[in-house]
Amino acid sequence: MLIEQIITLSRMEDVITLCGSYDKNIDLLSRQYNVVIIVRGNDIRISGEEINVENAVLAVKAIEKMLDGNEAITDQALFYIHSLVMEGQSERISEISTGGICVTSSGKMVKPKTLGQKKYIDAIAKNTIVLGVGPAGTGKTYLAVAMAAKAFKNHDVNKIILTRPAVEAGEKLGFLPGDMQNKVDPYLRPLYDALNDMFGNETFLRLMEKGSIEVAPLAFMRGRTLDDAFIILDEAQNTTREQIKMFLTRLGFNSKMVITGDITQIDLPDVKRSGLVDALKVLKGIDDIAILKLSDRDVIRHKLVSDIIRAYDATIHKK
Repeated sequence: MLIEQIITLSRMEDVITLCGSYDKNIDLLSRQYNVVIIVRGNDIRISGEEINVENAVLAVKAIEKMLDGNEAITDQALFYIHSLVMEGQSERISEISTGGICVTSSGKMVKPKTLGQKKYIDAIAKNTIVLGVGPAGTGKTYLAVAMAAKAFKNHDVNKIILTRPAVEAGEKLGFLPGDMQNKVDPYLRPLYDALNDMFGNETFLRLMEKGSIEVAPLAFMRGRTLDDAFIILDEAQNTTREQIKMFLTRLGFNSKMVITGDITQIDLPDVKRSGLVDALKVLKGIDDIAILKLSDRDVIRHKLVSDIIRAYDATIHKK
């Protein structure tokens, strides 16, 4: 049965954002739900088969909630809303469309973009140790750095420590040019970039000089006790069992740890020796330690990244 429903938005600027450049968003919504969408003033007219129209209305209402939270309406956001609509969870968009973690140096509010990301930052807030596992593009590292910046700015901790194992596919430190700092900098660059985004280059460098922010290879953590610090271990899938145990036992008083990694991208010679894979089993069920698993649905890069991850996962499962 063909029907038509009208949604009236209160602000004209919301209508403009909903439509997108050259009606790009409207065209995408029309294809997603197989409906006809016509915009007249503040009215959004949606016509088509009843179930399709009902789903499209839910999507527009979810978009309206995002607009109330000053969220950008990107292709990724529309695809994510579509998945929530198809699962009957579109009303949950309000859980991620309000509030935020911190403001970047450019004035942008850092917020979770998916329900999985919201669960991740909530776990970091509530637990002393969090293991965040998921594919590339799910915001594991960036959100952890944002939470660290928030804790530092609120004086909950006195120091931010970010570390990574110096292991990459096919390369060894000894073959790279320069001194030790030059050798390890390429591995730590994503961490520098995230911190620079949160604090701004000038403040970031000043805090580095004071020792309030430390970015170093995992090997530099040995023998230390880390008090009053927010500590992030990134790319933990490339640690050994011994390394991740060493890292975990650095935990001091009034400190918080976040361990991130993608167990589908292990660059160790012996995949079975990944410290992260082992830690997921060993630490399961321990109080004040949370394990969060993000999926392709939490990817906030180009939609094709999610498609690529699903394609590779399907290939792995067939073996």
